[in-house]
Amino acid sequence: MSPNTARPAATIPDTDMSGLVGWLRTVGVRPEGEIGCSRVGFGQSNLTYVIHDEMGGRWVLRRPPVGHLLASAHDVEREARILAGLAGTDVPVPQIYGVCTDETVSPVPVVAMEFVAGTVLTDRIAGESISPDIRHEVGQSMIDTLAHIHAVDLDAVGLSDLASHKPYAARQLKRWSAQWEQSKSRDIPELDDLTRRLAANIPEQHETALVHGDFHIRNVMIDPTSGAVTAALDWELATLGDPLADIGSTLAYWPAVTDVLLGEPVEIMDGFPTRAELADAYLARTGRDRDALAYWQTLGLWKVAIIAEGVLRRAQDNPANRAAAGVPTPAHVDNFVARAVAVADDAGL
Repeated sequence: MSPNTARPAATIPDTDMSGLVGWLRTVGVRPEGEIGCSRVGFGQSNLTYVIHDEMGGRWVLRRPPVGHLLASAHDVEREARILAGLAGTDVPVPQIYGVCTDETVSPVPVVAMEFVAGTVLTDRIAGESISPDIRHEVGQSMIDTLAHIHAVDLDAVGLSDLASHKPYAARQLKRWSAQWEQSKSRDIPELDDLTRRLAANIPEQHETALVHGDFHIRNVMIDPTSGAVTAALDWELATLGDPLADIGSTLAYWPAVTDVLLGEPVEIMDGFPTRAELADAYLARTGRDRDALAYWQTLGLWKVAIIAEGVLRRAQDNPANRAAAGVPTPAHVDNFVARAVAVADDAGL
């Protein structure tokens, strides 16, 4: 987690901070003296905080959002299991110290993990701190990191039972259709039509891999001197499935200047690769099927539209879930849907 996204926060919601410090000591984290706490990142799902002590020690804590939680969503214990399993692989992740499940400390689980030095490219100020050449390297390192994720030996890291090995597209359609019905604030007929088109055009799945599920530029930390990814973050949507789904989601999140933009995304700055360049780099790196990618990009845009609607709904329900970058508007959701329709039309889906 990066200090460039820190904001003051006296406490973590609904948490006994004294009890939390006591629990931290049981997992080997020993803050000294008075502690401070800041919320970090622009995420609006699971909430992330940095705690620091008088001696300069820093650690990261994650917990689910405040308020009503959808079934199976925001599972920080599962996320901690994935990160622990990836320790020692080629995938850069923070070390997990433990998960607090003591309800006298917090009514929801709290995960303690390593503070990783680096930069999160959350806005143009962060993007301007690195040169166009380094921006290009960020894109290349993200593709390398995604390829490392998809190459993980599931049996060796103890994650082969993380999720079903049944065809991934059908599982995603079922899960996110249910999420849509539970979290939507309005009807979008175009999204419902996309759901039908995606269900009718599922490509054959040739392999099952670890899938991050939410791999975009704000979910990685980078070394600002080289552009290398130092940590892949926010694994709450990780599962087992078709690896092309991940690059499809990355392309869905990666904006162009013609899109309806939330905030000031760095990806449109000089030096960062375009969506087409990212796709080409991934396919060249992995040798996977170009013909199937359009389907997964469509599904990724459909899924991101549903996620954005859920973020909007949670922020409406409880202002504590709002993040500094702002909240998606109906126009942002509609833009994702329109992009999905355009990709699907071009691919003949």
